[in-house]
Amino acid sequence: MTRLVVVGSINMDLVTLAQRFPAPGETLLGERFLSVHGGKGGNQAVAAARLGAEVHLVGAVGDDNFAQPLRDALLEEGIHAEHVVHVENCSSGTASITVAGAENSIVVVPGANARLTPGHVARAREVITRADVVLVQMEIPLETVEATLRIGHQAQVPVILNPAPAQALPADWLKLARYITPNQHELATLLGADPAIDFRELMRRSPCPVVVTRGAEGAWFREEGAPVHQSGFKVEAADSTGAGDTFNAALAVYLQEGLPIAVRKACAAAALSVTRLGARGGMPRPAELDALLARQRD
Repeated sequence: MTRLVVVGSINMDLVTLAQRFPAPGETLLGERFLSVHGGKGGNQAVAAARLGAEVHLVGAVGDDNFAQPLRDALLEEGIHAEHVVHVENCSSGTASITVAGAENSIVVVPGANARLTPGHVARAREVITRADVVLVQMEIPLETVEATLRIGHQAQVPVILNPAPAQALPADWLKLARYITPNQHELATLLGADPAIDFRELMRRSPCPVVVTRGAEGAWFREEGAPVHQSGFKVEAADSTGAGDTFNAALAVYLQEGLPIAVRKACAAAALSVTRLGARGGMPRPAELDALLARQRD
């Protein structure tokens, strides 16, 4: 069983389904509204737990009506939440999501996620040093991301950095990561490069090994030498929310099997995740993943 520590955001997702996205200044009637548990940290923790990992989450919720349901949802998935802190006089994080067709647009209000500090990560040092892998994203303060990278590096625990939402980061931070997992736009932003540059060239410029997600096309990965392509898996998409989180979680869970196998399983898990509504609605169990891998062998 993979022992995984996830450091990241916890949100309540407020989801509206509509036939199309509104134009600026336009009001549309939606088709359906859902409130579901989300945040990149929470989502990745849930996806990993469903795939059989032992998961500890380092995160924060506020003191509002969303806080306890968010925490309870994590516990129901078997996630260890002793390092999920309650921040007083602060709202929990929220994400307002509009889904039209299989695409989505998202506005995130960080709330308590912005109060997750390097000190909170330091207090989780013991579980981090016992982990097989650590997974961190960028919906939390950058100094907390840096602290996670440095603690993992010092403990010789591989850290996967999912640089979303993307910002340019110092090269010495990136060198602390075992892998970074951007999409093409995020990779250009992360490196401070022109997004018109071919993503394979950007992969070569990365100061650490990189896995680039390419949606339905699958993913490309590079440790040394030329980038390698892993094709995507054919499914009927219903909602792409949470696909990237599922990909990163699966990559972390299966990393000990080697990068090529982990990337293939991550592509399959991400494909399954888009077949149902909600960021967590389609996150697969191992049996579902094994069935898709058996049906669509490369």
